Amino acid sequence: MASALTGERAAELRGFSSAQRLAYECAEAVAARLRPGVTEREAARMQRDWLRARGVRDWFHLPFAWFGDRTAFTGFRIPLQFFPTSRRLEEGMPFILDLAPVHRGFPADVGYSGCLGPGPHPLHDKLLADLQAHRELLLREVRERRPLREIYENVDRLMVRQGYENRHRAYPFGVIAHKIGRVSDRRWSPHVLGFGTQALKGLASDALHG
Repeated sequence: MASALTGERAAELRGFSSAQRLAYECAEAVAARLRPGVTEREAARMQRDWLRARGVRDWFHLPFAWFGDRTAFTGFRIPLQFFPTSRRLEEGMPFILDLAPVHRGFPADVGYSGCLGPGPHPLHDKLLADLQAHRELLLREVRERRPLREIYENVDRLMVRQGYENRHRAYPFGVIAHKIGRVSDRRWSPHVLGFGTQALKGLASDALHG
């Protein structure tokens, strides 16, 4: 029984890893195609098309794209403001691609940032360097099986010490991470406000729990 459970867990980990790799490959491919004048809506559609061409039919949430000051959710008050707009990308402008496909029943949720053009981009480089401390903290505390609330609070304290503001407090449900699990493998799933209906069940449960 123990060996069977180990095999099942290993297969699940491979499934999640494969979905995450696919999402990152999409983000990297679309980021390489971004040019001045591309809109957020076009960048979001590029992600959808790339993933659908590789068999994705369901979503934790549909792809988003944010350019310029919208990467910091500046002035966002209602959920609809998070959706892609006609904002056009300019040389040197920061961007975020946010995609969460479900591949063969395994969801992934990836945020990918960059700046258009060869640079230098010292602020973005500093942000990436400062993220290393967060990766180390998250991995350590997950391995220690600390409660999710405690991990959240420790991440929040770390970013404050680094001089940052937690912008995800402006995000729907106020989260900086999602807990995900396997979902039913469907050829197509309806979505509401950008989220797959299966994902919304989990988000609603988490919101009530929070």
